[in-house]
Amino acid sequence: MNHYPEAWGRPRDDVYGPYDHSHLQSSMPQTHTQSPAVTGTSVIGVKFKDGVVLATDNLASYGSLARFTDVKRIRSFPPNTVIGFGGDVSDMQYFDRLLMSLDIRENYLSSTEHSLNAKNLHTYLAKVLYKRRTDFNPLWNHLLVAGLDEEDQPFLASADLLGTTFTSPSLATGFGAHLAQPLLRKLFPEDEASVKDVTREQAIDTVKAVMKVLFYRDARSSDQYSIAVVTKEGVELKENEKLEGQSWAFADQIRGYGTQVN
Repeated sequence: MNHYPEAWGRPRDDVYGPYDHSHLQSSMPQTHTQSPAVTGTSVIGVKFKDGVVLATDNLASYGSLARFTDVKRIRSFPPNTVIGFGGDVSDMQYFDRLLMSLDIRENYLSSTEHSLNAKNLHTYLAKVLYKRRTDFNPLWNHLLVAGLDEEDQPFLASADLLGTTFTSPSLATGFGAHLAQPLLRKLFPEDEASVKDVTREQAIDTVKAVMKVLFYRDARSSDQYSIAVVTKEGVELKENEKLEGQSWAFADQIRGYGTQVN
C-alpha cells in the first residue's frame, strides 16, 4: 500500500508509470471574470429621521433565467450596520467571508462592543473594491452600506466595482437607479435637510411601493424580498417578505397583450 497522501486517488507509479503533469501546464495568460454569470438586481436604500431602510429582492438570475429564488442579498454587521449587494453573487459570497473575518478580528481586538460603525465599514469596503479594480480583477458588485455613523446619525452610502463612492438621502443600484429614485426623492423635497421630516413608517411604505414597481418593470426582479430597518436600537431584518396585492390581472387591459387587437 502506498502511504503517501499525494499518491492517493491515482494509479501507482511503480505499476503504471509516473503521473503526467503536462496537461496542467498552459502558455495562456491568466484571466479574470469579465462579465458576471449569476447576478442580483437592485438595492434600495432611504434615510429617515431615526435611521435607514434597505431592501433587495431574493432573486439571483443566471443571465435572463430566474434561476435562484431564495438568495438573500442583505448582510448585517454588528451592532448597527447592514450591507446590500447588487451584482455578481459569487463576489457577494467573497464579501461574506471577508466580513466574517473582519467581525471575528474585531471581537478579538476589542474587549468592548464593535468600534466599526457604518461609515468605517463603507470606507473599508470601498478600499477593497478599489484595490481589486487596480489589480484588473474587480469584484462585480454595487454595494449600499446603511446604518449609523460615529455621531449616531443615519448613514447611507454607495460603492461600486470601480471604488467610486457617494452618499445621498436615498440611493438605488441597477434598474432601481432609474425606476426607484424618482419615487424615493419625493420624500426629500429639500434634500438632506428634509430627512428629519421623514418618519419610519413613511420610509418603509415608500420602499415597499418601490419594490412593487421594480417587480412589474424589471424583468430580473422578484416579488419576494428582504428589508432591513436600522436604528439606534439595532437592526430589524426580515428576509422572507412578499409583495402585497401584486397581480398581473390588469394585463388583459393593456393594448397588445395576448390576442387583444382593439
